[in-house]
Amino acid sequence: MRLCVMGLGYIGLPTAVMFAKHGVQVHGVDVNEKVVNMLNNKELHIEEPGLPEMLAEVIDAGQFTVSTKPEKADAFIIAVPTPVNPDGSANVDYVRSATEMILPYIEKGNLVILESTVPPKTVENVMIPILEKSGLVIGEELYISHSPERVLPGKLFEELVSNDRIVGGINEKSSELTVQLYKRFVKGTIHKTDATTAEMVKLMENTYRDINIAFANELARIAEKLNFDVWEAIELANYHPRVNIHKPGPGVGGHCIAVDPYFIIEKAPEQSKLITLARSINSNTPKTVVKTIQNIVKEIEEPKIAVLGLAFKGNIDDMRESPSLEIIEELKKAGFKLSIHDPHVKADVEGKVDTVEEAAKDADLLVILTDHSAYKDLDFAAIKKVMKSPIVYDTRNLLDQEKVEQAGLHYLKIGSKL
Repeated sequence: MRLCVMGLGYIGLPTAVMFAKHGVQVHGVDVNEKVVNMLNNKELHIEEPGLPEMLAEVIDAGQFTVSTKPEKADAFIIAVPTPVNPDGSANVDYVRSATEMILPYIEKGNLVILESTVPPKTVENVMIPILEKSGLVIGEELYISHSPERVLPGKLFEELVSNDRIVGGINEKSSELTVQLYKRFVKGTIHKTDATTAEMVKLMENTYRDINIAFANELARIAEKLNFDVWEAIELANYHPRVNIHKPGPGVGGHCIAVDPYFIIEKAPEQSKLITLARSINSNTPKTVVKTIQNIVKEIEEPKIAVLGLAFKGNIDDMRESPSLEIIEELKKAGFKLSIHDPHVKADVEGKVDTVEEAAKDADLLVILTDHSAYKDLDFAAIKKVMKSPIVYDTRNLLDQEKVEQAGLHYLKIGSKL
């Protein structure tokens, strides 16, 4: 069994490595030569627990090769980004390009699977017209499916195996071939449907979460106005067996929840009023956080802000759509002096320092923007000694308030009395 995986990012690379570990001969393709060179040297451009060891294992075993060009295979998986254009529409150029790249290598009997999250009808309106140029009869000589990734960064390998999988083929044979491929490692139930339904299922999953988070963020604003603790209220409400309110925070990040709702809005704007409103609430939350920060330090002359966290969620290095980046940019525009720390992000970011103590030095406010585990057990007594004004603003409800206050710092958190 030969498999060619197009796109070696946060989803494509772990997927390719997982197939290679389960006996498939995998060729990975990425247009970024730097990424290809790193991988061929067993070096990683992304962070995921277990990936370094598994990558080295499959390369050493000869099961995984990497280059900038596709090779002939029995099946092709396309796992490339689908960013949002400035007007809110989906940019499917990478999907289109990857499909065109594999065209010269496609043979009779091949299977093409799209894993990228896309607007409904992308398989039908974007991929199939390109693949028809192969001269093969679609659905009889060439099989096509959409099987969206549904995994959580940081737990990716665990969820690749255990999560249920959605397979949407253009016909029954396409679906069945896709099921047989993923059965090599998927232990969860594999559900078959059509391609358009599969496209919508992924969008619906993340849009549900976006709407739920918007509700939580709105509750946080209400809590700040009415002076109650939204975190306690949510916890108590969630004891009801039919209630599951998500957590508020500084905004919504990542390439899924912050992006996917737009793909629905684009295709059915008049029917997506609630989705549009939720997206507006979450996209404006970083600006609300900035206003709160400005209010906290308004009496301090030339305040310095220490920002902890660049990644969009805890214990990973992924900064895609991270609300931290927008908050930092808005604070810079407002003229604040910033120092920034993130224990996972290796990328160069202006103002980023190596330790929390460096970030806190002479700061008037310490802001928690990402719920990294490393921030839970900080030496707050030592941090207080180097800060100019000992104030902490926790946008994730990450810290132990009693512990922070015992160290002599003033503790504030989002969604409570400020």
